[in-house]
Amino acid sequence: MTVSLPAPLSPGHALVTGGAGFIGSHLVDGLLADGWQVTVIDNFDPYYPEAIKRRHIAAHLAHPRYRLVEADIRDGAKLDALLNDQYTVIVHLAAKAGVRNSLTDPLGYQMTNVIGTQNLLSFAQAHGIKPFVFGSSSSVYGNCPRLPWREADLGLTPINPYASTKLANEQMGYVYAETFGLRFVALRFFTVFGERQRPDLAIHKFARLMQAGKTIPVYGDGSSERDFTYWGDIVAGVRAAMAFASDPAQAKYEVFNLGNNRTIGLLDMIRLMEKVLNVDAKIDWQDWQPGEMRRTWADIGKSQALLGYEPATDFETGLRRFADWLAVQP
Repeated sequence: MTVSLPAPLSPGHALVTGGAGFIGSHLVDGLLADGWQVTVIDNFDPYYPEAIKRRHIAAHLAHPRYRLVEADIRDGAKLDALLNDQYTVIVHLAAKAGVRNSLTDPLGYQMTNVIGTQNLLSFAQAHGIKPFVFGSSSSVYGNCPRLPWREADLGLTPINPYASTKLANEQMGYVYAETFGLRFVALRFFTVFGERQRPDLAIHKFARLMQAGKTIPVYGDGSSERDFTYWGDIVAGVRAAMAFASDPAQAKYEVFNLGNNRTIGLLDMIRLMEKVLNVDAKIDWQDWQPGEMRRTWADIGKSQALLGYEPATDFETGLRRFADWLAVQP
């Protein structure tokens, strides 16, 4: 059976939440370069230093087709008051991120990720904005034993509060697609890495510790594996999803994996980092952490077929680009 890909999407006006973050700022780079008007919502959450996000968007601020709205997505009334333009598509990337922090602040994650997403869905419904692209997470699969993970897997059981909020968001999106006519696409990101990566994520954290001659914390026996995906491939997938959600010929609700369809062991990752950074790692072995997933692995067949998604950057190439970027950071 021949599957038609989404129709090409002409530049319009994108509303991007979390547009000062890692993935969001890269997405905005590309949209502005391609002629889009972009409105970004970001509250510069103190999860990591605000100055980092400010650097991400420094070049955007002077752009005539860019607008920054500093607001919290939990405040629906403020969003309604400040967002008064006509938007072609919503790309919702804002969230409280991080598995471990969600274990100690589950209510905070519910408020931002669930209530915040509810506010954005309500805003889209009220303003007649049908295309809605949502940044979900591979963590919704929990420790699903069926590998690689497929979007059709049922009975998903997240093992941390962060993941539970993402799965709830996907279900909310289904309600708004079925009941209110939105065109909702959820993208399950698999371990995104590269330039501008959050400083708490393993590759960034390990690199700085290794370069400083400090130990790196390794949890469990080192057997965990991740499906690492370079940010450029993720952004390409987001752009394809924007076209999918905007095309009436496509399904009004879909979930897609955006990964690399291959896994890399934690110890292999560390050895490659040693090679790229030209330093030796000093490992501090620690117990397994609650809520941590032992393995992630994406089946990307559906994304390839319906989005034309094809990851183009292998792990070592992406790691070298990250190292070059890190070398010039403060």
